[in-house]
Amino acid sequence: MRIIYMGTPDFAVPALDALMKAGHDIAAVYSQPPRPAGRGKALRPSPVHVRAEELGIEVRTPLSLKDADVQAAFAALKADVAVIAAYGLILPRAILDAPRHGCMNIHASLLPRWRGAAPIQRAILTGDNVTGVTIMDMAAGLDTGPMRAKHITPIEDKTAGALTTELARAGADLMVEVLDDIALHPAMVQPEEGVTYAAKIDKTEARVDFAKGAHQVERQVRAFNPFPGAFFEYRGERFRILTAHIEHHAGTPGELLDDSLLIGCGHDAIRPTLIQRAGKAAMTPGELLRGYEMPAGSRVDG
Repeated sequence: MRIIYMGTPDFAVPALDALMKAGHDIAAVYSQPPRPAGRGKALRPSPVHVRAEELGIEVRTPLSLKDADVQAAFAALKADVAVIAAYGLILPRAILDAPRHGCMNIHASLLPRWRGAAPIQRAILTGDNVTGVTIMDMAAGLDTGPMRAKHITPIEDKTAGALTTELARAGADLMVEVLDDIALHPAMVQPEEGVTYAAKIDKTEARVDFAKGAHQVERQVRAFNPFPGAFFEYRGERFRILTAHIEHHAGTPGELLDDSLLIGCGHDAIRPTLIQRAGKAAMTPGELLRGYEMPAGSRVDG
């Protein structure tokens, strides 16, 4: 098939590779424009942009798809289908209708649950047992289009980073499967029951609320790993909890219950197993506490 590929972050790279490996003709890649990054704030192209250039594919980075000239250039590619994975721009009707088979999206949830921007993090935060990816036809609404295929995976103790990697690969394979024979994957309207929305993550949500039970705190840690990182403050300094486990121990929320960084919660307690001081490398609590005192009875601020 002749395909227009539209994606931006690391999540979208495996599908581009899979489509190329399957022998499809990638007419062009659309990605978000390069953004300032790093200390020097130099413009940095997206992961998909970088990969497309490595593969020798033309890359287009419009600020918007609403311009008539941009839409005409898109239609001129005469694609059979556009494949979208975390692209980040709204697709106007003229874009949706241009390819022969329309636009198909790789969405990282089991629709209609978790429509929206942050389905992986919201699934972890809410304590869902399973999640997955859905291949869907793009429509005007927010992830409301009919579905063609799903892949289900258990969440277990996975971080958002690990789950993103897993679902990116699963979505890539599933998209290739659908495009191999579209007729065998007819579009099915999403049910009206079970709709939830995955709002974009606000950095303020990453501040740990130790007044909640340790199970919810542990979900915060996994949902915000690697970004933005669940954190607390101690003596005015910020500490990110990268991994942690729950211990059955009663104590006041935010209180250090021993000299090894066991922190009281509203129910049970949480023990960080990998922690990061601002501007420092990640380390175990033992490594941290060899050069930094956080004695039992002290309090941390979530």
